[in-house]
Amino acid sequence: MKKIIYIIIFNLIFILSINAKNHNLVQVTELNKLFDDLSKINNAQDGDVLEKKIWAVWNKHPNQKNLTEKLEFGTKLMYQGQYDYALEVFTNIIETDPEWSEAWNKRATLLFLMKDYQKSLEDISKVLDLEPRHFGALSGRAQIYIDLELYQKALIDLKDARKIHPVIRGNKLINELEKLINGENV
Repeated sequence: MKKIIYIIIFNLIFILSINAKNHNLVQVTELNKLFDDLSKINNAQDGDVLEKKIWAVWNKHPNQKNLTEKLEFGTKLMYQGQYDYALEVFTNIIETDPEWSEAWNKRATLLFLMKDYQKSLEDISKVLDLEPRHFGALSGRAQIYIDLELYQKALIDLKDARKIHPVIRGNKLINELEKLINGENV
């Protein structure tokens, strides 16, 4: 009888694991399509539409609805200025699923708002390890570099973000940074 129970439990775990992987595969496939479409965009309006769709996918955990809800809660706390509580929420999500890039990105954003640039940069590195196409993380890191007056690094990140998202809003800063680096008036 014990053997049958163990076999049933093992099969359930196996089936749940396959279901989770399939759900994640659906999300990856959806992102690949959206990024392919984004790479072909040449106007800001269409770019904004695709960008919102990408953010919607990023903000949804691939197989744990409760983590999506926690991320939403932490984001609300962040926007309400409850930074310490939001930090706890985002850290808890990361501890639960360290492979979810958006949890790292939200915490990086929060750490930026808290002016903890070093920790924010560390989280952004993790985001980009997990999702190299994360134009939001690249733009956020560029903002930190601008604040730290590391303009060449900021320029590189903005250009990398533009390769992924050709009509991203940060494109406006590229010319200004190039002028600043070349000693011209901005």
